[in-house]
Amino acid sequence: MPGAIGAVWGLLGVSLLFSSALYRLYPPARELCGMGFGWVEWSALVAGLVFMGYAKGYGIFHRRFSPRFAARVLYLKQNPTLVRVLLAPFFCMGYFHATRKRKIISFAMTAMVVGLILLVRKTDQPWRGIVDAGVLLGLGWGLVSIWFFTFRAFFGNGPDAPPETP
Repeated sequence: MPGAIGAVWGLLGVSLLFSSALYRLYPPARELCGMGFGWVEWSALVAGLVFMGYAKGYGIFHRRFSPRFAARVLYLKQNPTLVRVLLAPFFCMGYFHATRKRKIISFAMTAMVVGLILLVRKTDQPWRGIVDAGVLLGLGWGLVSIWFFTFRAFFGNGPDAPPETP
């Protein structure tokens, strides 16, 4: 029972984190609808959507993060501890009880994302909205992807990646 609670908390906690980011990114991206774009802005929007959809949505989330996330959710269900269950979203993202490499990558990616958020916040429209539209696509893909791989890990043939635990 504690493992199931931890697994649900891990999946829901990260889903809430992603959903919160999507909710906050939507208004600046929505503002693009009322703006008159020239060819430079349209080109940047299309390039940003293609790049973020492929690089972030498919490359980072679908191929790397989500399969490992699902494996860690399943590992948590099968190997619960009080700390892992209480901090399940952080465990599932690889912040602790992970290989040294996984922890370094998890913390480095978080620092990079925070830095980019601070940088993009200072950008004026339409460029902020263009970047946010790409991030919305990639992050939305990521949210769907973590649910897909977690469902497959639990009801398919097991996880598609190792949980990278010590």
